[in-house]
Amino acid sequence: MFFLIFLVFIICQRVAELLMAKSNERWMKERGAKEYGRDHYRFMVLIHVGFFLFLIAETLLTSRPLNPYWPFLLILFIIVQLARVWVISSLGRFWNTKIIVLPGAKMVKKGPFKYMKHPNYLIVTIELLVIPLLFQAYVTASVFFILNQVILMVRIPMEEKALKENTDYDAYF
Repeated sequence: MFFLIFLVFIICQRVAELLMAKSNERWMKERGAKEYGRDHYRFMVLIHVGFFLFLIAETLLTSRPLNPYWPFLLILFIIVQLARVWVISSLGRFWNTKIIVLPGAKMVKKGPFKYMKHPNYLIVTIELLVIPLLFQAYVTASVFFILNQVILMVRIPMEEKALKENTDYDAYF
């Protein structure tokens, strides 16, 4: 029962975020924003959808109990969700799941961006480990951690190049 409630929460959260991202995309493109990385974005979506499908399959097929360290993992998950909200609220209308950059925009230098370049990617990486570990879905944790790292090796350099070409990224970093 906990797994179902947890899963519904995460899926609802992701759907709400996708709706917010679509609204932000429209707002930015109306102001002349450019999109980068369309070719790899579909793979990123596939990884995230696959993550949920594998998580469901592994959890249901193995019928393992919650991880013995579930209270720690749940607290870590909650902290990561708060960090996720912090990232989204810090970026405001500039937050998106795609690489969309508004030429001439100033880099966001508040919130977690005062401390690191790409906090959202760290958050997603932690989620892709913590969520399956909570339910002892070790194959899902391993496979999607690796797939996420591979896609980030493509995405982060592309995003940084787009930011360097269109914003004051170099002055900030």
